[in-house]
Parts: sequence; C-alpha cells; structure tokens
Amino acid sequence: MGIRKLKPTSPGQRHKIIGTFDKITASVPEKSLVTGKHSTGGRNNTGKMTMRYLGGGHKQRYRLIDFKRNKEGIPATVKTIEYDPNRTSRIALLYYADGEKSYIVAPNGLEVGQTVMSGKDAAPEIGNALPMKNIPVGTIIHNIELRPGQGAKLVRSAGAFAQLTSREGSYVVIRMPSGETRKILSACKATIGSVGNSDHALEKSGKAGRSRWFGRRPRTRGVVMNPVDHPMGGGEGRASGGHPRSRTGLYAKGLKTRAPKKHSSKYIMEKRKK
Repeated sequence: MGIRKLKPTSPGQRHKIIGTFDKITASVPEKSLVTGKHSTGGRNNTGKMTMRYLGGGHKQRYRLIDFKRNKEGIPATVKTIEYDPNRTSRIALLYYADGEKSYIVAPNGLEVGQTVMSGKDAAPEIGNALPMKNIPVGTIIHNIELRPGQGAKLVRSAGAFAQLTSREGSYVVIRMPSGETRKILSACKATIGSVGNSDHALEKSGKAGRSRWFGRRPRTRGVVMNPVDHPMGGGEGRASGGHPRSRTGLYAKGLKTRAPKKHSSKYIMEKRKK
C-alpha cells in the first residue's frame, strides 16, 4: 500500500495525498455480509441536534466484521482485500473450509490466496487469531480482546500494532500503540501482525469538500464566538480567549479527565507517553 501525490492542476489537488488502492482486489462487497447504515445527522429521536458539526456525507453500507474469530480449527482462504468506508484499515474476505464467509481487518502482509486460522492450535503467523497465552513473547499483535470471547476492542485502526512483552500469572503484559503498558487476561484472543494500510497517516485531504463526503460539517472555533456562546468568545479583535477550554468550561489542555477510581486502572502498569 503506497500513497500518491497529485499534480497541482487545481487548488484542491495541490496538497492532496491519497492512497493508491493497489492492494484492493474487489470493488463490490459480499452481499451477505453487508447491512444498511442509518445516518443521524447529529439528531436524537425527537429531531433535536445533540451533536454539532455532523451531517451529509456519502451514503455508506456497513460491512459486518468478525472481531470474535470463534470458528476455531477451521482453515480459511483469503478471497479478496477490500476497501471499507467505515474504518481506516482495509478488510479481507475469508472463505472457510465449511463454506462460511466472513470479513476480518486485513493485517499488513496478508495476501489473496493465503490461509489463516483461529484457535489455540493455530500457528503464530500473520492473520491467525489465538489466545495470548499461546503467543510467543515479543510478538507484534493487533485486534486484542479485553475480556475472553468479547471480540476485539483494542488496536484496530490502520497501521496500529501492540507488542506482547511478558507474562505475569494468568495475565500478559501488552505495550499499546500509545506507549501505555497494561495487563490483559491471557485467555483473551489477539491477531498476529500489525493492521494494514499504514500509509493512511500520510494522507492529506487537499480540500474541505472531502471532509463533507465523510459527513463532517465545518467546525466553528470557540474564539470567534460571542461570550454568550462560549467561554473563549468575545474580546476586541482576535483575542485568544485565555486558557483553552470547552463550551462547558472544561479545560482542554493538561486537565486529567480519567476517573481517579476507575476499575481498570489497576491493570495499567505504565501510563501512555504524553
């Protein structure tokens, strides 16, 4: 997966950097694994706007992703690598030996025709999902469960990966992409390898219109509002507005927002690097 920079034939193309889509092998998703997707436009069930700056965007269909990987011991062949509008990573269509089909998040290096497997007997190879007690120390992993059987919750975005660093009793120690080191039950599953489409971080939209296609409307800065609308509003000219804060007065820089008595804090051994 690479990127391409376009020639400056228009102001929108001048700074545009997009992915090449060269790894994608199918343009139409598997019909049995697709469902409709309803867009709210930021409104609740009474029609009141509860989230600002949302709305519009291209119509999308949701691809059902198998984050649980609970078809253990059954080999599956990678049929296609596809684009998914709902996530930054690519997805891979699997054909299982028993005839079932499913989508998974495509790891880096996964190719069409490759065979992947899930379960405690699977080899620690790219695309295979197995309990972390069966994964060798030092392995790069992604799609990590927080509770056994829950389905992958951590490390799912493009280019992300974590590392299994050690074991402590019934727990394994994971170094997360943020730099945080935390313990997770060794019975939880993870997938070997890093998430694909790592060049996504280098992409630049080039124009405001691309944000509109994703359903993001223009965002008004608090500094340009009136005092009645925002704590940072008002003042003569381009006043900075004092300490950066939210519309409700919560400090935006440096204020710790994590609950001090949060249950999962005891599993965090080293906090993320600032």
